[in-house]
Amino acid sequence: MGFSSTGRVGTPALEVAYEHTGSPGAVPVILLHGFPYDVRAYDDVADLLAGRAWVVAPYLRGFGATSFRDAATPRSGQQAALAQDLVEFMDALGIGTAVLAGYDWGGRAACITAAVHPERVRGLVTVDGYNVQDIAGANEPAKPEWEATFWYQYYFHSERGRRGLDRNREELCELLWRTWSPTWSGAAAAFPASAPSLHNPDFVDVVIHSYRHRYGLAEGDPRHQALEDLIARQPPITVPAVMLETGADGLLGPSSSGDREHFTGPYEHRLLEGVGHNAPQEAPAAFAVAVASLL
Repeated sequence: MGFSSTGRVGTPALEVAYEHTGSPGAVPVILLHGFPYDVRAYDDVADLLAGRAWVVAPYLRGFGATSFRDAATPRSGQQAALAQDLVEFMDALGIGTAVLAGYDWGGRAACITAAVHPERVRGLVTVDGYNVQDIAGANEPAKPEWEATFWYQYYFHSERGRRGLDRNREELCELLWRTWSPTWSGAAAAFPASAPSLHNPDFVDVVIHSYRHRYGLAEGDPRHQALEDLIARQPPITVPAVMLETGADGLLGPSSSGDREHFTGPYEHRLLEGVGHNAPQEAPAAFAVAVASLL
């Protein structure tokens, strides 16, 4: 079940651990996980796609066995770093173009890459819309009931939150899994398979930086500033895209259908009724069908 092989490849910043299945001669599909998940979210999706594609799932920076090559490299979790990691990962594997699919942090990396490097993206599957942060508008308040579900972000802004994530990472992240997927009865049982990825030595630093940078509370890595400046313009996505909207996400916010204007190429919106935040693990068949539609 799931991926048949593991690998490791060097990029300018990282040694990226990844899992893959299918034929390397087939169309590449890169599956990108979110926080606080890992590639186990895609085991069933990979099974369903293996006969049609080369399916590759990297562990994001700060997760699993992915590591930084230089101790002096900032442990940035900013969106530009995630997107740059993806492009450099593709380069390292010799992947010219691929179908990208992701959610949460991984969806952000996929959306940014599709927007700024459309020549590298055959198609995009994104969960819950245009996952590109508008940092300039990050401090505008949302509806109170939405804000309540963002508690963990505000927690991570404090040193108390950093210590809490460090000392209680499994308890905290398992709580997020359950509350973000309130209709998924299998969340607690599935969590232990992904929990080891949260013990990466850079996990806490990368996560804390991510949630501080997006609110303007931490400086970014200067290496990524040019890309951050480009992202700030909210560039449109011109490649063929399938947007999956989760119908039972415990992490509240505006309907992703409101992001339609950001997609100027071929576009399809699909609602996943009764599915929470971890879409590929909760609804692998629907996720795989969306990816297959872009092959």
